[in-house]
Amino acid sequence: MKMKTAITTLAMLTASMNVSAQDLDITVTNLSQGLYFTPIVAAAHSGDTKLFSVGMAASPELTAMAEGGDISGLVSVLTNADANTVENPAAGLLAPTMSTTFMLSNDEANQYLSFSAMILPSNDGFVGLDSWMIPQEAGTYTVYINAYDAGTEVNDEIRGSGAPGEAGMPVPPPLESLIGMNGTGVAMEESNMVVHVHRGNLGDDDMAGGKSDINSSVQRWLNPIAKLTVVVK
Repeated sequence: MKMKTAITTLAMLTASMNVSAQDLDITVTNLSQGLYFTPIVAAAHSGDTKLFSVGMAASPELTAMAEGGDISGLVSVLTNADANTVENPAAGLLAPTMSTTFMLSNDEANQYLSFSAMILPSNDGFVGLDSWMIPQEAGTYTVYINAYDAGTEVNDEIRGSGAPGEAGMPVPPPLESLIGMNGTGVAMEESNMVVHVHRGNLGDDDMAGGKSDINSSVQRWLNPIAKLTVVVK
């Protein structure tokens, strides 16, 4: 009788674990015409963890991602919070109109989904989803994602290193021929210094000068700029 009870208890525990653990197939699609996303970080995490909060100052880890595309700090935050994390699923930049698909597991402790990536070209713009509750019911769910401004750098729209605290936009090789040069700067100061919905690039049509190094006919945008498709199994 004791053996039968133990087996029954083990079966109940196993069933409970199967119910509480889910495998998610996630697809991130770049909806823009001329923007690139830097390496993506995505995670299932607890309600105590956040990648960013609208209306709050950006963390140093978010700043590094939003200004230079460096996700290592956010990955460390998620790892220390015992999140289930996927980093750089597209193996580099996610080009306009392209998608990347990856699998992510969540469990009873990690019921919220977040993801983020820097937008190129931009000074400190990023695409992100903060703490979306993962549905318990199997099915396919679609979420449209806005662009945000980290509020940490002036949106001057001119070339730069992309290092935190240094003005200017990083310009990796895929964008080299798409970005102008010798811009004088669109803005000289940032009045909104918390995370907020990005107002978009201004740009201009002068690729050899003008105020902006961004091409206004290619790299401006309207929200949303990304689509997240989540398949809960």
